[in-house]
Amino acid sequence: MRWIPAGSRLIGMSSRTARDLLVWLHVLTSVAWMSQALALVALQAYTLSTRDPAGLAMARVLDHTVLMHLANASAFTGIMLAAMTPWGFFRYWWVLLKFVITLTQLYLGIFVLSGQLQRGAIGPLSVAGASLMVSAIAFQAWLSIAKPWKRTPWAASVKPPTAPVWLLLAACALPFADYALTWALLGAPVPMVQLLAVVVYPAYRWFSNRSDG
Repeated sequence: MRWIPAGSRLIGMSSRTARDLLVWLHVLTSVAWMSQALALVALQAYTLSTRDPAGLAMARVLDHTVLMHLANASAFTGIMLAAMTPWGFFRYWWVLLKFVITLTQLYLGIFVLSGQLQRGAIGPLSVAGASLMVSAIAFQAWLSIAKPWKRTPWAASVKPPTAPVWLLLAACALPFADYALTWALLGAPVPMVQLLAVVVYPAYRWFSNRSDG
């Protein structure tokens, strides 16, 4: 099952341009996620040292209304870049490490750090956890630039193709559409469609590549 390039001609955009747009969105949301995590460190440290309840309130708002959505968008665009381009998930050690770090960050951020913050359980460990999140994002940025280490033993000899332009553009638009749709339907933004996409599309691509082989 080969990708059909007709959509690319109709849109009038090259795959390289569409891929670069998705890369740009990934970089933008990752930098924003890191900056908000750093602000969270400052607010938690301030609350811990002054016991000012306003610091805790601002930290909660920042985490729930800004940081969480930037983290979701950054993770989504990164996963879709791996799934939609020849990089793949398991071809290169640096991509695989970024994937593992991203999943770990999301789990700890959602179920540990954010939970503690909403309960008001701010302490040295929560400050250290948020600081570790900042450091992990910075390390991932270095991985993206340096691209260290060789290919993994599981790398196939033939590179998978880049996804069609319309799918790359859809991946760019999905975080915004998901936010608006779930806000309208549920009264709160939830990354429902993004979560479905990161599960369904990589599976579809894997089966398509196997049928091509």
